[in-house]
Amino acid sequence: IFSPHSGNKEITWMMLEAGAETDVVNSVGRTAAQMAAFVGQHDCVTVINNFFPRERLDYYTKPQGLDKEPKLPVKLAGPLHKIITTTNMHPVKIVLLVKENPLLAEVEALQKCYRVLDLICEKCMKQKDMNEVLAMKMHYISCIFQKCITFLKEREDKLDGFIKSLLKGRDKDGFPVYQEKLIRESIRKFPYCEATLLQQLVRSIAPVEI
Repeated sequence: IFSPHSGNKEITWMMLEAGAETDVVNSVGRTAAQMAAFVGQHDCVTVINNFFPRERLDYYTKPQGLDKEPKLPVKLAGPLHKIITTTNMHPVKIVLLVKENPLLAEVEALQKCYRVLDLICEKCMKQKDMNEVLAMKMHYISCIFQKCITFLKEREDKLDGFIKSLLKGRDKDGFPVYQEKLIRESIRKFPYCEATLLQQLVRSIAPVEI
């Protein structure tokens, strides 16, 4: 509880990696993230909310049930975990993280990764302690990976072309229309219509013209 209270992001991260549980409450019924938010330590809140234990991802690197092959090759677990736990969700940042890792920047690798992200998203929504924020994040990254695949398959400039499309502004005011459409599309495709977070996002975005 007191690590995020202090405002030290690094110590908060270290404690999470050491196995600190984020849903434990104190004597007044508040979690560490709620206490950090209460005292204005929003960087620590972000660290807690974006934390995803590596062992939860490593689960997919081993064959499960009747599977002969794991859903995620071991070599992809590290690069994918880095993207999952990033706190910068700008689509260009995510594409750059893909681009900087040759193991990840391939169609087959991205296909395996986005399917695992979809499974994690489903698990987040169906588990007892539903985590809509994490589910939406996994879905959003999955959508960006799928768009990466499209550019790798169809464009000569590949991921560089994707980055240019995301950054290009329209003539009259420089607004990045392609980027806005991608984000809206990912929200629209979120498969759990009953999610409170989805309904809040739709209510916020729907009345706003691009």
